[in-house]
Amino acid sequence: MAIDPSKLEELRSKYGESHGGEMFDPRFRKVADRIFTKGGTRLAPYSGVPTFLSAPYRPVDAEAQDLSDLQVAIVGVPMDLGVTNRNGSRFGPRALRTIERIGPYNHVLDCAPVHDLRVADIGDVPFRSRYRLEMSHEDIEKRISQIVAAGVAPLSVGGDHSITHPILKAVGRDRPVGMIHIDAHCDTGGAFDGTKFHHGGPFRNAVLDGALDPARTIQIGIRGSSEYLWEFSYESGMTVIHAEEISGMGIPAIIEKAKRIVGDGPTYLSFDIDSLDPAFAPGTGTPEVGGLTTREVLELLRGLKGVNLVGGDVVEVAPQYDATTNTAHAGAQVLFEILSLMVFSPSIGGKGD
Repeated sequence: MAIDPSKLEELRSKYGESHGGEMFDPRFRKVADRIFTKGGTRLAPYSGVPTFLSAPYRPVDAEAQDLSDLQVAIVGVPMDLGVTNRNGSRFGPRALRTIERIGPYNHVLDCAPVHDLRVADIGDVPFRSRYRLEMSHEDIEKRISQIVAAGVAPLSVGGDHSITHPILKAVGRDRPVGMIHIDAHCDTGGAFDGTKFHHGGPFRNAVLDGALDPARTIQIGIRGSSEYLWEFSYESGMTVIHAEEISGMGIPAIIEKAKRIVGDGPTYLSFDIDSLDPAFAPGTGTPEVGGLTTREVLELLRGLKGVNLVGGDVVEVAPQYDATTNTAHAGAQVLFEILSLMVFSPSIGGKGD
């Protein structure tokens, strides 16, 4: 069946000579006007210095930070001294910065977070030593504390999951925060090999430090052979949803439960890339089969719109096990989704429906 001649003529008149940035729908035009020049060109995604989500780069002095005009600071945390087996997530921040095909528009949440928020990539945490884990944690806490003290929300890219303990100490210093934690592992284990500072125990540490409220914490996607290590999650009152339960519950029910548990209080979102099945994210130190799909993760994250986020992280991307760069791509997409959620957080963007 041929197209209606009058309709074809209408389309030719409207779109025949227009360039890719000329949008007539106001919802799309507000994004295109920020991306395209009047001549119809836009920055090539493979050019320039790579930053997280192509956010503006803002070098910030480690001792005299000026973050006064930002709402969100994206910071790299290239440290993996806390891993139990395969290292390499210290290269995670660099890998995520090189992913160029993310955003700028989130069509589900209807936002362009790099443009809707005052956000910048402020570089990496400056570490005094590449060898000393506890010292590195002090450096992370200092950097994140500076960000929080400036009234800015930190969005961190690791690095192994031990980095979230010092981050939570900074974010939860004045009052314990709730947490939505998406992971294959609860990470509430005790001391191993003479230390409690490792990527299997950050959330036990954060609770015991008074920075994390276990009653307002939900852990989603848990699976694998380490279940016997996670007694603290149950004893402290955390809610645990195993990967095996997800199909039966359905993502909408999990979203509803997560929102009910964290309520309207300040909430941190921590995403471990190994929550994804290794079919989607092989580039990580502790892969566990039977995990979430990328589509499930996107549905879950987008359903958290309106949660009062005060910070977040993406951790455990280890690019040397990631021959296709799929893991880094998934990690960058999750980073984009968390930043998109921050547009609607009452504590950050405050943009209502």
